[in-house]
Amino acid sequence: MKFTAAAALLSVANAATIWPLPQTFTTTSEGANLVLTNKFAFVDTSGAVYDSPATKRYLAQMFPHNVDASSGDALKIEVTIDNEDEDLQLGADESYSLDIPTDGSSIKIKSKTQFGFYHALESLSQLVEFDFDEETYFVAETPVAVVDAPRFQHRGLLIDSSRHFEPVSTIKRVIDSLTFAKLNVLHWHLVDSQSFPFDSPSFPLLGKEGAYSNEERYSPNDVKEVVAYAKARGVRVMVEIDTPGHAAAWCKGYPEICPDAANGCFEPLNPMEDQTFDLIEGLFGDLTGGARGEGLFPENLMHLGGDEVNTDCWKNTPKIADWMEKQGMNEDDTYAFFINKVQKIAKDQGRDVVGWEEIWNHFGTDLDPSTIIHQWIPGSHVGGNVTAAGYRLIWSTDDKWYLDGLANTFTSMYESDPTEGIADENVHLLLGGEGCMWGETADTSDIMQTIWPRMGAIAERLWSDPAQATTAEVALPRYSEFRCMMNRRGYAAAPSLNDDARSAPPGPGGCLTQRL
Repeated sequence: MKFTAAAALLSVANAATIWPLPQTFTTTSEGANLVLTNKFAFVDTSGAVYDSPATKRYLAQMFPHNVDASSGDALKIEVTIDNEDEDLQLGADESYSLDIPTDGSSIKIKSKTQFGFYHALESLSQLVEFDFDEETYFVAETPVAVVDAPRFQHRGLLIDSSRHFEPVSTIKRVIDSLTFAKLNVLHWHLVDSQSFPFDSPSFPLLGKEGAYSNEERYSPNDVKEVVAYAKARGVRVMVEIDTPGHAAAWCKGYPEICPDAANGCFEPLNPMEDQTFDLIEGLFGDLTGGARGEGLFPENLMHLGGDEVNTDCWKNTPKIADWMEKQGMNEDDTYAFFINKVQKIAKDQGRDVVGWEEIWNHFGTDLDPSTIIHQWIPGSHVGGNVTAAGYRLIWSTDDKWYLDGLANTFTSMYESDPTEGIADENVHLLLGGEGCMWGETADTSDIMQTIWPRMGAIAERLWSDPAQATTAEVALPRYSEFRCMMNRRGYAAAPSLNDDARSAPPGPGGCLTQRL
């Protein structure tokens, strides 16, 4: 049967608990259980062994229980990947198909790229169950066929390592969790006013003086490790360096780039000094490679923030006020001057620029046409205007998809529509969206249960067909199972229907019934 909204509850009974909801899922309620061996062989179409880090990861994930018996009906997975060398960038093909037979012939996975292959393995792993009485693994009610692809190209999570430092091990665990919901972007808000935890090779005092402590810093090799780890799992890492606001921590190492650090005027960064832009160019070069080649972040998109710029320090610092007057610029003109100059630096280093929606609200179509606008202000409905003007958009409304908003529930997140207000002919300019895990009240102790399971609602809205993934009520049985699956895998996903996110369970109970 075709997997539709009407069949959603039936599919749960049939163990079709894939999250996010596939574009097409076909099974039968009269099908047989396919018993699996835990000694799978992955082979290519020629029959040669196909071995990769991904196959090893997913074998461990699919078969978590140590059992002696290894007999079963399904003995191999036949893998067809058209282009294993496709670069991991915006627009990479993530489609796949998964066919699970009733008999002992091959399970078949087909994809255009490695990234679709990873998604197919995730879907398969969510279908595998364990029979404790028989000590066997099985897929229920086969044959099963899945044909799947994402609704949107950009499906991300923002993490903030400035308000609270997040160790590399924590970031890796977050990346692992993204793959469970087929999310493909880690938006790394690397620095902010409170701290500058990155050790820039070009400007070492940024991290040495700007970090909270000597132990709360990232070396260039730390960043390389995170980016490589993410790429091996099909996750792009988009760095954000917010300018000219949210930059007070820069002043601790280089006070000359700030308006008047001696008198407490730290941000926005000083627009009149060449030193400011020389530092930005060098810092960006560390991240992108600039003219030197591939840098720490090979991702083609670079987020430059541009939000919440309070220009009082420019106006109240005499030398900057005099400079603005001589240039014939007011504060808003100076804001535009800064944004344009920094965007040009990033573009000259081969990056497309993402900026928070304030830059659109201030400058509109004066922005470079390649600029991507990141919507976040509640009630702004800026998406319709942005896309009507031909600009691309990422959607993250604060009162809907901000994960630090603990009152934002699964239901409100799931039933948010990022296409609202966008004309049908312009929806292609909506790249997708992100859940935002701002770090004021989140560190290693609570970040995972603040993100999960609510981030699953965002993931399904960005992956699945809204004609099938209709309402939170219909999705709830699968969502509860998704949360329990994360717990079984050892990931701290909070009870699925908490009124206040990340709250602990109130008392004893099984996972599926312990929703509150």
